[in-house]
Amino acid sequence: MSAPVKGPASYFPAIEKKYGRPVAYWKDLIRISPLTRHMELVGWLKTEHGLGHGHANALVAHTLAEPSGD
Repeated sequence: MSAPVKGPASYFPAIEKKYGRPVAYWKDLIRISPLTRHMELVGWLKTEHGLGHGHANALVAHTLAEPSGD
């Protein structure tokens, strides 16, 4: 039995269900955005894409915490 998902990723199933797009879609948008600051990205997802604050915050936090691959 696996441990329950914690942190920002715990929001992912609800995000996919509510907005009808996979988490990878939202993370790709965040990565290609010219914005780089956490709260700028959260605000952008809220105003331009209609995400709620908690969902936008979880996506941005999880995406920015990933290794950049540079």
